[in-house]
Amino acid sequence: MTTNHAHDWARHLASRGWAVFPLAPATKRPAIRDWEHRATTDPGRIKGCWYAGAGYGIGIATGPSRLVVLDLDPAPDAGEPDGSGGLAALAAARGVQLAATFTVTTPRGGTHLYYRTPPGVRLRNTAGTLAPRIDTRAHGGYVVAPGTVLPHGGYQLLDDTDPPELPAWLLQALTERPAAALSAPTARSCTDVGGYVGAAVTGECDKVRHAPAGRHNAVLCRAAYALGQLVGAGLLDHAAARAELVSAGGFLIGTDCDCTLTEVTRVIDAGLAAGAANPRRTTPRTSPTSPGVTETA
Repeated sequence: MTTNHAHDWARHLASRGWAVFPLAPATKRPAIRDWEHRATTDPGRIKGCWYAGAGYGIGIATGPSRLVVLDLDPAPDAGEPDGSGGLAALAAARGVQLAATFTVTTPRGGTHLYYRTPPGVRLRNTAGTLAPRIDTRAHGGYVVAPGTVLPHGGYQLLDDTDPPELPAWLLQALTERPAAALSAPTARSCTDVGGYVGAAVTGECDKVRHAPAGRHNAVLCRAAYALGQLVGAGLLDHAAARAELVSAGGFLIGTDCDCTLTEVTRVIDAGLAAGAANPRRTTPRTSPTSPGVTETA
């Protein structure tokens, strides 16, 4: 059998206990639905997938893999801070040094730093929580793995060091929450409505990641509106909804359109605001068509 570069990488990553799944050829988008649950470390399933001849890339489902990956983006313009500089500044402010870890470079000059999730901890994706141009991928997220090639370049392994556990100071920074104003309403947890809210967030973000070419803004707008309705009803925290949507929308940037982070966040903010103005009833029901929201720039 001929050598399959992506298959070899997928097998290697799975051998480290990381659950992998296929990405659509030449994109960062999952090639399958329900990718977080279908991601696998099974060599037989991996062989059957990556030898199918479809040119799949490789995604690592960070939640099932018990990974937290820091996604450090480059600065869009000279003189602006980048993710690597922001992380270095955070470490310096705490008087600590970052240990070597499994590190991957991205085609556009970014860096992925891999860490093991501490026992008993469940983290979600974040966008800009640590510093500008630093996102994290954990439960509900995935990263494009080394061995994946896109039209503008490939994801390459820079350091093969086994990931250490996420440093305590980073864990603290990711779990800190600012004190809420006394007059602010308290968002109800997902369990208050039988897990409906959590499923809604996952479903809407999955739609964004799978948005077809030419429909990115429309899908993103409707997802933001739907989650904004839950925010308006006090069922979902605005910051959490925005972070999940920005994380999902990040996978549209640099794929097969001219999406930018500025445009993605603009659409998200507009959709959330419009949805919050028309709150969802406590009893889950089908979301109405999003009125009064401009879906495109």
